Amino acid sequence: MKVFVAGASGAVGRPTVRRLLAAGHEVVGTTRREGRAAEIREAGAEAVVCDVLDAEALREVVMAARPEVVIHALTALPERFDPKSDYLAETNRLREEGTRNLIAAAEAAGARRLVAESVAFFYEPEGDWVKDEEAPMFRDPPGRFAAGRDALVSLESQVLEAEGLEGVVLRFGWFYGPGTYYDRGGSVADEVKKRRYPVIGKGQGTFSHVHVDDAAAAYVAALERGSPGVYNIVDDEPAPVREWLPVYAEALGAKPPRRVPEWLARLVAGKDLVATATTTRGASNAKAKRELRWQPEHPSWRQGFAESLRA
Repeated sequence: MKVFVAGASGAVGRPTVRRLLAAGHEVVGTTRREGRAAEIREAGAEAVVCDVLDAEALREVVMAARPEVVIHALTALPERFDPKSDYLAETNRLREEGTRNLIAAAEAAGARRLVAESVAFFYEPEGDWVKDEEAPMFRDPPGRFAAGRDALVSLESQVLEAEGLEGVVLRFGWFYGPGTYYDRGGSVADEVKKRRYPVIGKGQGTFSHVHVDDAAAAYVAALERGSPGVYNIVDDEPAPVREWLPVYAEALGAKPPRRVPEWLARLVAGKDLVATATTTRGASNAKAKRELRWQPEHPSWRQGFAESLRA
């Protein structure tokens, strides 16, 4: 099958390209940097340097590729994760304007299916601590997260409502593994090693993680399997911060995380970060297992953190 991967040089794009090629698919991958194009070619795929915000240029390369399936793995996250900054601004634009351009190009090229990346940690923080795909998205997230939520809603609605395309949205958990913030040289790892990533309050905020290799496997599974719609792509064990963070610190060889009360964390880090740490909901992967026949090779962060940091 001919597959066009937009965002082929990212932390998820790279393993996705490798898995697609291993499964016998023909792959064309995009990147915005010529230096990254060489990596895509070395993997065995065709590489094109293209900015998806340039609608005409994108249309030309997608039409030249004539893919059956288009994968939308576009993000533009900064090197360091800093929720107190406007770190999602460029990614938000990609999720709104970039998605619109990619859909138009895919339709013009006669693609059959579009599989797009969303996130599984923007569920409304009420009720159950683990959500399925039917749960409502965050209605009124605090601070800068509001723009992120609006961009995700835009992306998902554009993909699911695209005429002539089978729209599939994969809502991924918090990525870990090579090239992520959780990798040994990543910014989350750096904060944990410096004991600047504490357990706040009761540490009840519930996170669902997913290894980037498992995220890539989900893209491959979604090429042909599963009805159009939304799927949570997360591991088998959603867990509160108070459980997973000490395990991650130990895997890094760091000291146990500090514990701080919510009032102090608000003064130091701000209310947005505290809300994320204390109210975030996890996600269920039951639908993806059932309909995409996807199984995570790293079923739990309990083993996955240590295994990824040894790699």
